[in-house]
Order: sequence, then C-alpha cells, then structure tokens
Amino acid sequence: MSTPRVDYQTEPARYRHWKLKFEGPVATLLADFDENGGLREGYKLKLNSYDLGVDIELNDAIQRIRFEHPEVRTVVVTSAKERVFCSGANIFMLGVSSHAWKVNFCKFTNETRNGLEDSSAHSGLKFLAAVNGACAGGGYELALACDEIILVDDRSSAVSLPEVPLLGVLPGTGGLTRVTDKRKVRHDRADIFCTSVEGVRGAKAKEWRLVDEIAKPQVFAQRVQERALELAAQSDRPADAKGVALTPLNRTVETDALRYTHVTVGIDRAKRTATFTVRAPAGAQPQTVAEIEAAGAAWYPLAMARELEDAVLSMRTNELDIGTWLIKTEGDAAAVLAMDATLQQHAGHWLVRETVGLLRRTFSRLDVSSRSLFALIEPGSCFAGTLLELALACDRSYQLMLPDDGTRSPNITVGEANFGRYPMVTGQHRLGRRFYDEAEPLAAVRAQLNQPLDADAACALGLVTANPDDIDWDDEVRIAIEERVAMSPDALTGLEANLRFNGPENMFTRVFGRLTAWQNWIFQRPNAVGEKGALKVYGKGEKAAFDWNRV
Repeated sequence: MSTPRVDYQTEPARYRHWKLKFEGPVATLLADFDENGGLREGYKLKLNSYDLGVDIELNDAIQRIRFEHPEVRTVVVTSAKERVFCSGANIFMLGVSSHAWKVNFCKFTNETRNGLEDSSAHSGLKFLAAVNGACAGGGYELALACDEIILVDDRSSAVSLPEVPLLGVLPGTGGLTRVTDKRKVRHDRADIFCTSVEGVRGAKAKEWRLVDEIAKPQVFAQRVQERALELAAQSDRPADAKGVALTPLNRTVETDALRYTHVTVGIDRAKRTATFTVRAPAGAQPQTVAEIEAAGAAWYPLAMARELEDAVLSMRTNELDIGTWLIKTEGDAAAVLAMDATLQQHAGHWLVRETVGLLRRTFSRLDVSSRSLFALIEPGSCFAGTLLELALACDRSYQLMLPDDGTRSPNITVGEANFGRYPMVTGQHRLGRRFYDEAEPLAAVRAQLNQPLDADAACALGLVTANPDDIDWDDEVRIAIEERVAMSPDALTGLEANLRFNGPENMFTRVFGRLTAWQNWIFQRPNAVGEKGALKVYGKGEKAAFDWNRV
C-alpha cells in the first residue's frame, strides 16, 4: 500500500490541534492537540505531543497572522490543556517512523521555529511563550524560539530537554543550541539540564536563564497579558491596515507533476530528476501600495513565493527518490526587475515586508533541502534580480552560449536585490557566499548591475559554473546530471550542506549543521533505534540496552 501524500496546505477551519484568538495587537495560539488526530496511524498525541500534522497547522497559523492580521504585534503561545504546555514530539510516532520521515520532520519543525525568530527580527512580530504546565523536549524548543518565556510557578510545572537520558537521542529542534547561544545558559548548568529527566522549575529555572520570568498561578494570566502588550508596544506593525486573505493555492497534483499558476514541477522518475520552472510576472503589475493591497494573495511575488514554498515542501517529503532538482525560469527579465523596483520602492509597507520575508524563507528552504540543485539557463530564461537567487542557491549553474552576436544567447541580470534583500540563514547574501565576501569580485559584479550578461560574460565574472555552446550543451548537461544522479545520496547530502554553508557560522547554521548532522547519525544507531534501543522500548516498561562502546 502506498504511503499517503503529505499536503502542507490547510486553513483554520480544518485545524485539529491549534486554536487562534485575536484581541487587538495580541494573538493567542492555543495548543489543544487532538490525541486522535495524528497524521499517521500507530500513535496518539497525548499530553499535547505533536507530529508533522501539528506543525503544518502551526506554520499555517503563523503565516496567517503575518498576512491576514497586520494589527497583531505579539503572539502568545500557550496551552488550552490543564497542567501541560507541550510534551514535545510524539515518541511513539518517532519509534514507528522511517529514518527519512524523522529527519524531514525535524527539518520542517526547525524551519517553523526559525521562522518565528525571522519574523521577530525582520517584521516586528514578537512571540511570548506562556508556559502554563509541563514543558518538555520539543515543547520547550518551541518556547525557546519565542522572544521571551514566562513559566507558571505552581511548584510542579517545569521545563526540560530529556531526550538524552530518556530516549538516547538529541533534542531535534535546536534546543541544545538555543540554550547556549540564545539564552546563554552556563555550559555546566546546561549539561545538568540536558541530562536530567525531571527538568527545572520555578526560581531555579529563572536563575539558570531557562526562562525570563516566573509568575504565581493567580497572577500568571495577568502578567502574560501585560508583557504581551509591552512587547507589542515595541513593534511597528500597523494597527489599522487591512489584512490579505491567503486564499487556497491554484494547484493541480498529478502523478508526475505539480502545477501552479507561476510554478511547475515536472518529475522524470526514470532519470530521478525534477524540473522546477518558475515563470516571471506577465501583464500589467501593481505599482502603488493601493494596487498591491487590492491584488492581495494574487500579487505575483506573494503568489509565487507561496507556490514555490509548497512545491519545495511537497517534493522534499513526498518524493524521496528524486534527488536532483533542475531549476529553470521562463519569461521577461525586465518584468522581474520591474517587480524588484516596486518591492524596493515600497519596502517599508507591511505587506511588501512580509512578502519579502516569505521569499527569503522560501529561498532558505532551498538552501537546506537535501537535494542536488542545478540551474539551467536556456533561451527564454529570466534569471534576473529576485529570480537570480534561484540560480545562486544552486550547487551548479549552466548557461548556454550561442555562437552569434549575443542577441540570441540567454542572459542573467544581477540586481540590487541580490546584494542583501534575501540573506541566507548565515546573514550573508548569496553573492557574498559565492565570493567569500571578497571585495574585488563583488565590485566587478556590482559594476555590471542591471546589465544583461550572456554566458561568456557571466562565466568571466564567476556567476555561473559553465558556459557550453550549442554544440556541447546537450551532452555536457546530460553527463553532469547523469553523474550526479549516480552518486551516493548520503554522501551528496553531506557534501552539499558543507559546501553551501561556507561562510560565517551562527545559531541557525549550528542548528541545521552540527545538530542536524549529529541527530541524523544518532537516529540510526542501535542505541536509539535498535531492538532494545531507547526509542524502541520507550513506554514498554523495558530498560534500553546500550552498546557501551564510544564511537
């Protein structure tokens, strides 16, 4: 029996796990997970434990707050259940899931939580975790992703990261990194905290910097509300703007294709490749703020970003054998650059800012996808400005050079948007990553700003990998793809991640790099998933049997 396809699209009317409340500048996200609402069979989501389905709803809820409720300045994340905030990822789900499922699940939860911090940094949307009960594992990691944490001081509620002593694995959603890099918990205290099952509560949790505040039960709700309003006062999100309804995507799912208005994904199963084609805006486009607001979810950059994000997430989860993604564009480069000019002109408008944020996070999803990415720059391409980011995100790029006066050869165009509008999680822009922030090559590229560059010119500047002519194009591209597809997927995943993030390291790269790499290894070890591994015997009343060799 085939595995059901995972759909990342949902809406509040379909939520089974989260409740949304709005009161002026404060939105409240209530965790009330339906224990019978798991995405797969074989486990129950007891004690507000979560699976991928819960996080799909969380991602959707945050997205709707961003776009549909611009008046919201603070999001309070709390629980609707008595004495339990969130007990983390469902252990039985992890125990019955494949290795690939666990890794993809952790990647998406990481991206969702990183997205909270991205919105706090760039959009003025603040997050307050109101921990009103037991908070363990991934539940505490969700709280850690918020700007601040208030813990109820009821003598029983505690925060904990019990994965190492209880399950033989690591916290999978940045917990170790945020405890040290973000909250700056002293490393010896962090060592005790992360090897204890019972966690830390009350004044000690505050003293150790595991939470920001504690409050007695009788004043907890009042203090949460006060702090939410204090955080809201620091935001510049508009109080009187009209939100944009995120209407359902125009999407058709076929056996070997995903089709949207501006994005198409074609799958070649025999060759184990997928071709992503992103089309440029066509026809008259909004120029003024009023026109942008009137276009709403149909505004090209917002619509395209939503479609591309859905395509990337769908392909990552549902098409594990398709390891090489070929990235193409179609349309008028001038239309892309005109869109970029509009984005720049209205950069301070809340809707434009949120749209740029969605594009930034979507391009980052490409960066951390464990797929080989090749850009193919052919006649009819429009790799310019914002859409050039797609090629700059790729492991390699091939640009066709036609032997004529250059008028027929496909061009790429570097725009101002490529110099910082869409930074990677490292904080670098992709041109900076490409040239190691060296002044001379970046200055040479900037000297050609907004100039169409054929393959020879782009290659001379170091902007593309190769510039085959029409005689060599088919063979050179075919051989490169066939060689790539034939290599070990495991080795390629490690290779690509190492090479893509070659610049400065920060909390986010540590989460996706060190933590994810170690968790990837630990999730396969017998001590975790063997017959007597900690994950396998959890809840059975048996003691894990460890191989005591240190590897």
